[in-house]
Amino acid sequence: MKLQCEVEVVNRMLPTYGLKNRGKGTRAVLSIGRHFDKTTQRNNIYLMICTAKDKAGSKYKLKENIEKFFTWFVDEGKATVRLKEPAVDVCLSKADANSLKNFLSAARLAHRGSDNDTLPLSTLTPVRARDVEKPKKKLAIMSKKDYPLTSNFPYSLEQLQVSYCKLSRVDMRMLSLKCLRRLDLSNNHIKKLPATIGDLGCLAELVLHNNHLEAFSEALCLSSLQRTLQHLDLSQNRLQVLPAQFCQLRELVNLKLDDNRLVRLPFRIGRLSKLRFLSAAHNQLPFLPSDFRKLSLENLDLFDNPFTQANPLDHTMQLTFPLTLQEMASRAVLNLRIPYGPRVLPAHLCRELDLAKTCFCSRACLSSYIQTAVSMNLHLVSHTVVLVDDMGGTEAPVQRHFCSLTCYSEYLDSCLQRGLR
Repeated sequence: MKLQCEVEVVNRMLPTYGLKNRGKGTRAVLSIGRHFDKTTQRNNIYLMICTAKDKAGSKYKLKENIEKFFTWFVDEGKATVRLKEPAVDVCLSKADANSLKNFLSAARLAHRGSDNDTLPLSTLTPVRARDVEKPKKKLAIMSKKDYPLTSNFPYSLEQLQVSYCKLSRVDMRMLSLKCLRRLDLSNNHIKKLPATIGDLGCLAELVLHNNHLEAFSEALCLSSLQRTLQHLDLSQNRLQVLPAQFCQLRELVNLKLDDNRLVRLPFRIGRLSKLRFLSAAHNQLPFLPSDFRKLSLENLDLFDNPFTQANPLDHTMQLTFPLTLQEMASRAVLNLRIPYGPRVLPAHLCRELDLAKTCFCSRACLSSYIQTAVSMNLHLVSHTVVLVDDMGGTEAPVQRHFCSLTCYSEYLDSCLQRGLR
């Protein structure tokens, strides 16, 4: 029986001499096993504690030698074993709760002198250095020659950077690191992301700068990343579009999309209510989606995009007369805020409803509308704006949709009145 945890052995006699214990645990491996006692000439059951400074280990007899177990916080991986001789308390912490419970059960049996055959005993031998080293939380691999081919990544990693290794795909061994909070795979040759990245339940930062990505899958947008991902760097890739489901990543605070081939931003980008830093410079954006006006940013960079000149009179007419039954029903569902979902409606209808446009009058329209672009000062959505062009401008065209000719004409009238003033 072995247990990896942090241990502090506290001598209960120290206060008698006016001394205090260190108050800090040390990474250790605990073992319960047989050891030949030269004094009694018998095999007895001992507890052995091995640390980085004492790899050979210190042994403590267990049979009829445990005064008390303190297990109030065993579910948090903490417990204390009080020994009679010597007068020490073995304080355990940062242990796996289930492993700790099993270890304490074995210690109780050893204390009671249970038959050795019923105990899961270990060989009391010195430990390897790596078994008692402090769990590694950060690892940076910056060249192909340093990439681990025969050994696994440390299970305890919270931050992993693998750059300049010419990776063409994501190593599946990385996706078993359940504690990972930051994954940096920048400056590689990755073309596609596996959907299993979404299984990294703690991932808050994903850096994919300077790769060969051509798509960001819907599966990733609908994974556990919805609840954890705050920083996403997709700059210097080959992305042309992002899926509509991208806006399900509602915890995003920082999004970098520079130097791609984007022809549009996600239609529902306004749903990213926590987004504060957005950069999409050096792309192919002709305009911004209508939802863009709902953002509340601290910093925005849209430099070097081929934005078209906004002209409310230059419009695209997709109105049908009369409206189809599906269009009328869909508008009613959205305008009356009737709940819907895949259990109520076919999945393709749900997707269409999710992509509905919002008219100038605040009502919904789906496939029947008038579309135009209007100029918007980007300072309305961001405190700091990097210049849109070399002329010092901070305005960009934003899409506008109208559900009827009436709404479109009223909007033009309001533009004309503002112009006359």
